[in-house]
Amino acid sequence: MTTPARIQRRRTKGWRKPDGAVYVGRPTLYGNPFQIAHIGKDWLVFVDTAPGVTGRVVATLATEREARQRATEEFRAMLRTPGGAEQAEFFAAKLHGRDLMCWCPLPADGEPDHCHASVLLDLANTPAPAAG
Repeated sequence: MTTPARIQRRRTKGWRKPDGAVYVGRPTLYGNPFQIAHIGKDWLVFVDTAPGVTGRVVATLATEREARQRATEEFRAMLRTPGGAEQAEFFAAKLHGRDLMCWCPLPADGEPDHCHASVLLDLANTPAPAAG
């Protein structure tokens, strides 16, 4: 069995979704509620407070890379809260063993992956610690 991977979704002619892969971007149930936007010289990380409602700004950063990293960290932290733990368990059960797709660029070799799909991959495919 191969290790599940993150796949960058594409619009290029002839590209097809690999069999069994799950799209986890917006507006799916697996999408990261923490978004980034380039406004003037700044990169904002914001979270929607309700569907269709512009949310609150979480951070203002200098680069897109920093903004992607922060949005990913916020998503990971959200899943560790008491309210997010149930959601994390649900995601792990539904996504275990599956390749995950989103639009985020893949990282260069040796670079960290600042994408919420990588958080979901870790969550769904890391064995639970043994009871001891």
